[in-house]
Amino acid sequence: MPTMIERKDVQRLIGEGAQLLDVMSRDAYEHSHLPGAIHISLKELDEESAARLDRELPVVTYCADYQ
Repeated sequence: MPTMIERKDVQRLIGEGAQLLDVMSRDAYEHSHLPGAIHISLKELDEESAARLDRELPVVTYCADYQ
C-alpha cells in the first residue's frame, strides 16, 4: 500500500536496503535520476517489469513529472 513519507524516512529506508524506484519517463530519468535508482517508467510498470524488484525489500518510488 502506498504511503507518503518524509525525506528523512527515505534516507533511512535507503540506508536500510530499500530499493529506489524512479517511474519518470526515460528522458527525465536520464536527465535527473537519483543515484542508485532503478528505472521503470510508470507507463511501462506492470507485473513483468516489477519482477526486477526484490519482493523481500521495501520499495521507495518517486516521480517528478506527474505521469
